Amino acid sequence: MSHHTQLSNIGVIGLGVMGKNLALNIADNGYHVAIFDLDNGKINAALEQEHHERKEGLAPRMQACNNLSQMLDKLVSPKVIVLSVPAGKPVDAICQTLIEAGITAEDIVIDTGNSLWTDTVAREAQYKDQFKFFSSAVSGGEVGARFGPSLMPSGDPSAWQYVAPIWNAIAAKVDPVTGLPIERFEPGNPVTEGEPCTTYIGPAGSGHYVKMVHNGIEYADMQLICEAYQLLHDGLGISTHEIGDIFNRWNQGSLNSYLMGISAEVLQQDDPLTGKPLVEVILDKAGQKGTGLWTAVSSLQIGCPAPTIAEAVYARAVSTQKELRIQLSQTLAGPAKASISDEEKTAFIDALEDALFCAKVCCYAQGFQLMAMAAKEQNWTLNFAEIAKIWRAGCIIRATFLQSITAAYQQNAQLPNLLMAQSFSSSLAAKQLNWRKTVAASVMQGIPAPCISSAIAYYDSYRCETLPANLLQGQRDFFGAHTFERTDKPAGEKYHLDWSAKQRTLNKV
Repeated sequence: MSHHTQLSNIGVIGLGVMGKNLALNIADNGYHVAIFDLDNGKINAALEQEHHERKEGLAPRMQACNNLSQMLDKLVSPKVIVLSVPAGKPVDAICQTLIEAGITAEDIVIDTGNSLWTDTVAREAQYKDQFKFFSSAVSGGEVGARFGPSLMPSGDPSAWQYVAPIWNAIAAKVDPVTGLPIERFEPGNPVTEGEPCTTYIGPAGSGHYVKMVHNGIEYADMQLICEAYQLLHDGLGISTHEIGDIFNRWNQGSLNSYLMGISAEVLQQDDPLTGKPLVEVILDKAGQKGTGLWTAVSSLQIGCPAPTIAEAVYARAVSTQKELRIQLSQTLAGPAKASISDEEKTAFIDALEDALFCAKVCCYAQGFQLMAMAAKEQNWTLNFAEIAKIWRAGCIIRATFLQSITAAYQQNAQLPNLLMAQSFSSSLAAKQLNWRKTVAASVMQGIPAPCISSAIAYYDSYRCETLPANLLQGQRDFFGAHTFERTDKPAGEKYHLDWSAKQRTLNKV
């Protein structure tokens, strides 16, 4: 090796949108990065951008590699390699190539893709003798990756010790007092002050599980905002631009969040082709990558109620049934249009703001309870105050609201459900009437609000000391002798009524 090539601190494989921006972010923070992609054009684009953004007088901090064995040669030991490739087979293909190229047991490979958490657990076990397979979910999209994402690492603790300084440097930062993001979008001038939005989540797979739940909450949060938009647009006949103004106003209050801010911006954007509001020429068929679906499936498997997250996944599914909706819109009856006074409009807009807040609390409560139940099942110890903290900046669901969640878990780390936190139960008590009015109005006007209304059913179910599951157990015992427990006998004692006999007798089972 010639004397002038400096060894790199870290390698990045896969220079798509996320990989390239992560590599530039790492370089910004003073690390030397070796890069590789099967597509030469992507390597050149990354080198060009690094050259273009680099301050004068600074040496290049990025070097290209022609193959993976060359990358291993260019890295200091233990070698740290970041994978930014599509989840699934590509990850294993690269791991195999790295094994053939001579990676050692001390080296660390970090999967930053949206992998299914169970795949991560399996990979960590599969590769443990060849190298340390580590994972770190990344949230924040393109801009987050470039200037500070929220990072959710999990796996071998010794690998984390080694990687932590780099992760702390590249993560988004928040002001510890206000919980607000500290942002600077200047290449070569990274934010170094504040608390980094990364923390060690736990054993293999836990980071990807937490990211999966983050995405489930994200699905619900987006759908809640979309329902508010439809209630204002179709229910009150408010123009798209004006709804953008309303959302901007809400974004100054308790609903302040990244998603609320961008929704306002989307609504106020005009279409360059027609001059109409852009949103009105976008086809109403939503795509999905599967992470929200995984969250809903996991909640069903564990038996953790997460109806608002599931409804958000269903809402995307309904949106794809465009042809059927066009047909049924001609044949299915709806309610007659009611006229609404200006006073009623103003009152409804205020009610909707409260409803959105309440539903949002419930969807976070569902996500955090799901993580708690999964942790119990997997024997993970998750720190929910820390998880709420690292979502305050850099990620898609970042919101000032997470400061309150952090505080709730700092007061009680064992909180079984966020609805038990005094701060949330009292704000829901204050706002619940407006929430109910909103749901009633949506039903009476025939405007679907599956997430806002599933959230209130969730809230009301948890308020019920006695649910009609007693009748359900009676039904199950009648047709399938499934037995039941009694309110007046010790827990765990099972009873069955002989429903077919003339003299219906009760038997202890």
